[in-house]
Amino acid sequence: MIMTARLNPESLRYAQAVAETGSFSAAARAHGVTQPTLSNGIARLEQTLGEVLFHRSTRGATPTEFGRRLLPLIDRAIQGLDAVSAEARRWTAPRGGRIRVGVSPLIDPKLIATAHRAANRVGTARGLVLREANLAELREALAAAALDLIMIPSVAPLPHYEHRSIGSERVVLVDAGSGTSEPIGLSELADRQLILVPDACGLTTFTRDLLAAHDVPMRTYPGEAQSYQVLEEWSMLGIGAAVLPASRAARAAPRPIVDEDGLDVEIFYEAVWDPNSPIAAELAEFVELLQGGERQQPLMATAT
Repeated sequence: MIMTARLNPESLRYAQAVAETGSFSAAARAHGVTQPTLSNGIARLEQTLGEVLFHRSTRGATPTEFGRRLLPLIDRAIQGLDAVSAEARRWTAPRGGRIRVGVSPLIDPKLIATAHRAANRVGTARGLVLREANLAELREALAAAALDLIMIPSVAPLPHYEHRSIGSERVVLVDAGSGTSEPIGLSELADRQLILVPDACGLTTFTRDLLAAHDVPMRTYPGEAQSYQVLEEWSMLGIGAAVLPASRAARAAPRPIVDEDGLDVEIFYEAVWDPNSPIAAELAEFVELLQGGERQQPLMATAT
C-alpha cells in the first residue's frame, strides 16, 4: 500500500501516550481530551499507515508487531518536532520576562503565596504572572508555550514533561449529618452520598481514583456543584457530603479522612514544565525555592 496522506502530529502524540501508559483512557487523560477523540485520532493514524498499531482489550492496549516496529520511529519523529519548537522558542524568547504560571483552582492558596515569593528570588528576580484555569486548558497552554509552568493536583500522567512534588494537604469530609469533627475512615465513605463538581479541576478524578484504589464503593448525588463554595453549602444543607482539600473547606467543621492505618489521606500537588523551555534552568530553580530548598525526585506517573 502506498501512503499518500500526511501524518497528523497530534495523532502521533496520542499513539506515543498509549504506548507509554498501556491504556487509551490514561492516554486521553494525559492529553486532556476525551477517550473517543484520542481513539479516533489513532484510528485515523492506523488507516494512514495501513496497519493496526495496538491490540485493544479490556485490560488495556499493547503494541502489535507492526506497532513495535513503528512506535520507536514515532518517538523520534516527535522528538524532532519538539526540538524545532524548542529551538524557535529559545531564539525568540524575551530576556528577563516574568514566569508565566498556570494554577488549578484546587491548588492550596498557601502554595500560590509561596510561588509569588519564590519567583521574586529567581535569577534576576523575574516575578510572576498567574493564570487560573481547568486542567485541560492548563495542559494545552503549557504545550503551546503560552505558560512556562503549571501547578496542578497529581491526578493524571503528563508524559515528556518535568514533574516535581511541591506540596500536599489532608483531605476532609464535609457532612452536615455527622455532628462531629472526629476523623472518619475512608471505608465509611461508602455510606455517604457524595456531591461532585465537574471533572475539570482534578477533584472529581482524585475522589474517584482514591475510592477505587481502596475498593470503596462510591455513591454520588445525581446533580453537580459548580464551585467549592456551593459544594460546601450543599453539604451543610444535608443534600450530600463532599470530599475537599482542607484548604477548600472554608466555613464548615470538616472531618479529616483517614486510611485503614489511621493515617491522614492527602492530596498531592505538582509543578510541571517543559524540560526544553528556554528558561528551564530558572524554572528548576523556581521549583526548588517553591519546595523550600528540599530536593525531591521526579514523580513517577502511574496509569490504569
